[in-house]
Amino acid sequence: MSFSSLIADLYRNLSSQKLRSFLTIFGIMWGTATLILLLAFGMGFRDQTVLNMRGMGDQIAIVWGGQTTKAYEGYGIGRPIRLREADAWMLQNEISGIEIALPEYNRTFTVSNSDRRRNTQVGGVYTEYSRLRNIYEQQGGRWINERDISDRRRVVFLGNQLAENLFGEEDPIGQYVMLNQTPFTVIGVMQSKVQNSSYSQRDHDRAFIPATTFSAITGTDMVNNILYVPKDPQFAPAVMDQVYEVMGRKYQFDSSDRDAIAIWDTNEFWAFVDVLFYGINGFLGLIGFFTLAVGGIGVANIMFVVVQERMMEIGVRRSAGARRHHIMIQFFMETFMIVGVGAAAGYLTGWLLVEATQNIPIKEFVGAPHFSPEVGLLAFIVLGIVGFASGLLPAWRASRLDIIDCIRR
Repeated sequence: MSFSSLIADLYRNLSSQKLRSFLTIFGIMWGTATLILLLAFGMGFRDQTVLNMRGMGDQIAIVWGGQTTKAYEGYGIGRPIRLREADAWMLQNEISGIEIALPEYNRTFTVSNSDRRRNTQVGGVYTEYSRLRNIYEQQGGRWINERDISDRRRVVFLGNQLAENLFGEEDPIGQYVMLNQTPFTVIGVMQSKVQNSSYSQRDHDRAFIPATTFSAITGTDMVNNILYVPKDPQFAPAVMDQVYEVMGRKYQFDSSDRDAIAIWDTNEFWAFVDVLFYGINGFLGLIGFFTLAVGGIGVANIMFVVVQERMMEIGVRRSAGARRHHIMIQFFMETFMIVGVGAAAGYLTGWLLVEATQNIPIKEFVGAPHFSPEVGLLAFIVLGIVGFASGLLPAWRASRLDIIDCIRR
């Protein structure tokens, strides 16, 4: 039987039982749309979580000083470990697995502009800090540069929310703010970014000045923390062990004492996110699969009915020389065409639902559903499985019918 004949027979059969055909196709359509929407929400949630985490930085690790909890070479427990600026350069020089390490000063200052003032965290940082923490300037401003560092300039970069609180709608670039009682020139304002985690304060409420300037006005080289980035995230745990070893040699503590210094390695979070969202998307996909499977069961039931209704046709074709596999292929093709019509309508419906939910009120937390190629491919694979399963038994039954029994019908 030619493909055009198959199409003609399918149209004739569907037209003869309009309500039955509609309900069958609707089951596949709704199952497909549900599967696409669930997978799209899973992808959107994953992308939003990654975006939120990127607000703090990509694959960075943060080191803080702690307190020893193990005796070591005559030193007792409870000894505080305080980090210094030189420790960052030492880690970068002695550990080959570290791409870059930077010290970070941090202290609460009163930042004021005339009668507007805010108590906020002010960081003393180096030029590369913006790349590590994904901090970018708005148009018209700039970030801290090497001249600011070498000349210990009194310049400040403001978080966007802090700038709005201090200046309102006024352009702050080139104006002065007071950090405690010291005037600083505003050189830039941060672009707005999504950030759902931090180790001190959200960047939009912070201010940043050159690390050398911070050290000069506070009179200390003790830093609050050190940031480093492994060259290869795969070896982040090994790099962390080396950090404990190097710092342990300098400050005389046991390298197995994990409380002597604290390290938050965000690479562990990225690895957890991958596993977490494989599980979430797998669960959502399973729900969508079962929803679609219900539609597939409906198709199988209808095809069994169709086989019963067309037994005379099957008997005539078999007596005219048609082989069993010809009959099986015919009914298989008809099943896949029904599934295909429902799937096409389901893809369109799913896409429309995804587009309609782009501006949900909780978008910043769960993200917006994302119709990605992965979603389309997964839906196609599931549809193929459902189509095969729903068409196999009816087609097999049709091909195994006895010719005499069919003609007697």
